[in-house]
Amino acid sequence: MSDEIVVSVADGIATVTLNRPEQRNAMNAPLLRGLGAAFDELDGRKDVRVVLVRGEGPAFCSGMDLKEMEAQRGAAGDPESGVVRILRRVEASRHPTIGVVHGDAIAGGCELALHCDLRVAADVARFGMPLARIGLVVPFPLAQKLVEIIGPAHTRHLLFTGRLIDARRAHAIGMVHDVVPATDVERAATQLARTLADNAPLSLAGIKAVIQRTLAARDAIAHDDLDALALAARRSADASEGRRAMLEKRKPDFRGE
Repeated sequence: MSDEIVVSVADGIATVTLNRPEQRNAMNAPLLRGLGAAFDELDGRKDVRVVLVRGEGPAFCSGMDLKEMEAQRGAAGDPESGVVRILRRVEASRHPTIGVVHGDAIAGGCELALHCDLRVAADVARFGMPLARIGLVVPFPLAQKLVEIIGPAHTRHLLFTGRLIDARRAHAIGMVHDVVPATDVERAATQLARTLADNAPLSLAGIKAVIQRTLAARDAIAHDDLDALALAARRSADASEGRRAMLEKRKPDFRGE
């Protein structure tokens, strides 16, 4: 497991911490590998009943590492396939998962929270999918997750505008389950985890399996053509300009190419 992920277990509750605070826990390749390895390990532990997912430092997760993405521009294959696979791995955890969103959850960070079973957010947290602001198209499985959680109307607004929304708005549209003061978010998430952990383990596992099965039909939807659109956008000059503009904190100059 990489240094970018820290795992601890106490009294039936595992905590998985994204540990790149200086980079706002941006998802690079080592972090994604470590996150997948953490869930592989926890699935095999009988002393774990619930998993908390949190970020170190001021942000929950700022999404993909833009510097790494820009360096991979034009690389063979889909440079975002790793994040999709790992997020689906988090979702497939045999244990119930709780996202502890104490700070900003942006793009892939927002999706990481959504791929947890439950979400507790601090009132100062912000959520958003600003992909259109950097010339990207949301991968099909991640768009599915948005529609599943908040419905098509709110998904359109979130993706088309690229605007961030605050925790109260996220709660109003069904994106998070609880919003608490920032000073209480860890305590509230731990209390929720304790409530789950005190329930019957076989019931928890069975309930999660039932819910997962109801969603299984989504995997049969063909989306190769949409993947091609997303990849073309990711390799475009506009996407490169969008990433550089975000890193340089300036307005991008998009040209549709």
